Amino acid sequence: MSIYFDNSATTQMDDKVFDYMRDFNERYYANPSALHRFGFLVEKEIKNAALDISNILHVDPSEIIWTSGGTESNNLALYGYAISHMKLGNHIITTKIEHPSVLNVCKMLQEIGFDISYLSVDETGHIDLKELEDKITDKTILVSIMYVNNEIGSIQEIGKIGELIKERNNRVAFHVDFVQGFGKIKINCKTEKIDMLSISSHKFYGPKGVGILYKNKNCRVNPMILGGGQQNGLRSGTLNTLGIVGTAFAAKSIYEDFDKEVNHLKELKNYLYKNLLDLNKKYNIIKINSRVDDGFAPHILSISFTGIKSEVMLHALDESSIFVSAGSACSSHEKHVSNTLSSIGLSRDLLDATIRVSFGKYNTVDEIDEFISTLEKLIPVLGKYK
Repeated sequence: MSIYFDNSATTQMDDKVFDYMRDFNERYYANPSALHRFGFLVEKEIKNAALDISNILHVDPSEIIWTSGGTESNNLALYGYAISHMKLGNHIITTKIEHPSVLNVCKMLQEIGFDISYLSVDETGHIDLKELEDKITDKTILVSIMYVNNEIGSIQEIGKIGELIKERNNRVAFHVDFVQGFGKIKINCKTEKIDMLSISSHKFYGPKGVGILYKNKNCRVNPMILGGGQQNGLRSGTLNTLGIVGTAFAAKSIYEDFDKEVNHLKELKNYLYKNLLDLNKKYNIIKINSRVDDGFAPHILSISFTGIKSEVMLHALDESSIFVSAGSACSSHEKHVSNTLSSIGLSRDLLDATIRVSFGKYNTVDEIDEFISTLEKLIPVLGKYK
């Protein structure tokens, strides 16, 4: 039996989503840009999907842009906004613990003349609001802050951050990477003063290759993909109709069962947390980098093992058909020091001795028992390979 604890990397597609997409594909397969009646019918279904997403985010359906995933959504938001506003200012603020699809865009923008400020975080992965306030100037055009960190699960106080930004300088746009938060947190983009927000379908049991960018209609963004002018010219190319309707179906399903889903994830996380503390009484090498309070997501737990490299632990668990991550799965094949782990002050010997366990709705308490039992067998053996 396989145990999949890597849901922050990707979730298993819900069977109901798959069935819905298969049925849809048999009935609606025309190009939504076509001018005939069949094309209009498909276009209507895409509009209905946008309405479903907009209801969850509390925004207008016209403000929903379909992309290929969270990475493209982040790129379009940051690069598209920065380039279209460079005459008004060149200062952008983000944090040191963002996803590479934000940090690498910022690095590129810096190379062409933009001034980027990187906010520090405390040992729990949270920013200092006073530092943010002090960084905002009359040249600041954009602030981009992740709602839920993908490695340790820290949740930023986005509502307070949005309010602070607008009070300090109402012309500054606020972008939020919500990829790890969708389905785990209820959100209202308008009341939280969010101008742009990124989402990825495969993080909440939907299909891979589909993303969403909410963009306030008053927020000007330059397109990155040019062609036939689809989506009001913001993102050209034939729309992925099947993926879009599957994403909307998955989104509606997860928010309809929101309390049940989140409570299940919290139960699993709390149970693993307690068992790790008990296990550490025996071996005294385990450090848990995530907490179980409201300042952290319900599905992510970062765990360090003194003297055992993450790659060694990951492959040993793999041999037992237990699948976890050695960090952010988007860049797990490249060896590098985690920005998040170093930013929260993790000691040097633990930076490459950390794994991430992330839960989904299909995980069980019995799987955690098996995981703990396997760790109890592995720790004495792997500890010899310091």
